[in-house]
Amino acid sequence: MKDLFSDNSQLYQQARPDYSADILEAILNCVPERQLAWDCGAGSGQFTQWLAPHFQQVLATDLSAAQLAQAKALENITYRAAPAEQSGLPDHSADLVTVAQAVHWFNFDDFYTEVRRVLKPNGSLAVIGYGLIEAQDAELNQLIQALYFDTLKGYWDAERRYVDELYQTIPFPFAEQPVPALSLNYCWSAQQLLNYFNTWSGLKHYIKQQGQNPLARLEAFFAQQPAEALYAIGFPVLLRIGKLQ
Repeated sequence: MKDLFSDNSQLYQQARPDYSADILEAILNCVPERQLAWDCGAGSGQFTQWLAPHFQQVLATDLSAAQLAQAKALENITYRAAPAEQSGLPDHSADLVTVAQAVHWFNFDDFYTEVRRVLKPNGSLAVIGYGLIEAQDAELNQLIQALYFDTLKGYWDAERRYVDELYQTIPFPFAEQPVPALSLNYCWSAQQLLNYFNTWSGLKHYIKQQGQNPLARLEAFFAQQPAEALYAIGFPVLLRIGKLQ
């Protein structure tokens, strides 16, 4: 598993989109018992916090201790720095395993072996993600598309293709459960959008290799808009839920 997000982990915690009650409901419908959930690749705990009110105990693991340090402390959450394939949990102890916006970085075989080991017989695995941001404003959306597909072409890690393919091409050797079509919708300021783009791994690679800011065209666009402007944006939700076969 790659650690691409320890640097500037506070920005990642603040700038990334949150999840939603609709996502949580779709997952909990497949989880009859709720003693223990393991949130793997938890980062700064954004999805972990959604799980906490619904389980007696939640374990959140991530390769990045810096990311976990940004997570909110709650009584029933244990944070542990660990690779995806080493939860440290007993056999058949987890009712739910979740991975939010991270499974595409994992070694699938090793992680799925660990999932099968720790899940209870009636437990579930849920992999959650969100696709490329879409803006309602046509010009802004065109600039985002140009940044993603043109400027940053060749700077994305190979694993990013799984997100572009909406998680439909990841190996998923589990009994698939039906899920609804969902999206995350927000109204963000120019600064929120720029902060979000600055968390992109492809953008980080571009700056490291080119030594210049690839956001200049977007910054010029925002400079022409009212300072208080908000922009309607959305992310398609990627959600696959499976049970042991």
